[in-house]
Amino acid sequence: MSLQTNLNPPLANELQACLETVEALLPEMTEIRRHLHQYPELSHQEVETPKLIADYYRALGLDVRTEVGGRGVVATFRVEEPAKTIAFRADFDALPVQDEKDVPYKSKNPGVTHACGHDGHTAALLGFAKSLVENKVRIRHNVVLIHQFGEELYPGGAMAMIEDGCLENVDAIYGCHLQSMMPAGKMYYREGYIQAAVDTFEITVSGKGGHGAVPHEAVDPIVVASHIVTALQTIVSRNTDPLEQLVVSVGSIHSGDANNVIPGEAIMTGTIRSYAPETRKMAWEKLEKIASRVADALDAYAEVELESGYDALWNHPEETAIVKKAMETVFDGENVLKTPPVMPGEDFSYYTQHVPGSFFFAGARPEGEAYPHHHAKFDFDESAMLNTAKTFMAIVHQY
Repeated sequence: MSLQTNLNPPLANELQACLETVEALLPEMTEIRRHLHQYPELSHQEVETPKLIADYYRALGLDVRTEVGGRGVVATFRVEEPAKTIAFRADFDALPVQDEKDVPYKSKNPGVTHACGHDGHTAALLGFAKSLVENKVRIRHNVVLIHQFGEELYPGGAMAMIEDGCLENVDAIYGCHLQSMMPAGKMYYREGYIQAAVDTFEITVSGKGGHGAVPHEAVDPIVVASHIVTALQTIVSRNTDPLEQLVVSVGSIHSGDANNVIPGEAIMTGTIRSYAPETRKMAWEKLEKIASRVADALDAYAEVELESGYDALWNHPEETAIVKKAMETVFDGENVLKTPPVMPGEDFSYYTQHVPGSFFFAGARPEGEAYPHHHAKFDFDESAMLNTAKTFMAIVHQY
């Protein structure tokens, strides 16, 4: 490996030695990841996973806090007279999805699998931590290792862990998400918004039931709901700046159970994805107004329930520049790319609201057919764990 270095020669040599240690730890990271994949645990129900993480850090001789914010684990690598304290975060919860892969490390917990790569995030952070310990004389900063529970299920674990002090004395925080649909070996950064705010809504349309043969005697909530669905499209097409990103999607409509009966009620559910706070606020207001007024115009009534989810994830400019330089130090230029923003949510957003930080992606598309996150056959190229850990190490050396 030859560094595309922007560090002075002594620091470049130190980083080279650290990266070689990380490289040697890939088999161990792979073993940990596959164990976690076989024994996944659902959000806010994690028991054995945080125990494994805490035991690993205790064996390394690090300070360990457990039950942080609930089920989180925080370990701290310390040096004498640290220049900075830098945090790295990985999540460790799984999803309520049946694992349909035909692999030796297939999930042994029915109906639960790591279909989003959190097992890989955990293994990469553990490997990175071990490389810190093995290169302690080369490290000049304290490093806080945050293992978070519950990312997949709102309210997540980030806010609770922050309230419990996981960011105390932290100068900056970083995180990485493996991406099964991005080419393996590629690393992706982005300044500013990188992941969207996630909100959900439920609209209950109340009409007047009746016989399907005499619709004029009823108020059909299905027709009203259909008009609402159509009108909601104007929130994006006619109320949003074309340079701003916004998604308003209706995901379900449930009403009635007979072919000759007009039901009295229809229930719609959907999601709103946005970045800018003012766009998010506008979408909420327009959705409520459209639903109520369309229903009123058709002699029905619409009740809207909106639930706020994770905030949009903002990457700070200075910390993103550090990520980019770190990537360029380790990888060839053609493998360091700027990613467009994506619409899935991520509660890493709360960390960067409290301290400067940046979240980035590691390409992890496996050989053969690739499946997206949350798919029953989701898997990833395990070399992405190594690339993640290398980038973490390079970030530390950028300071």
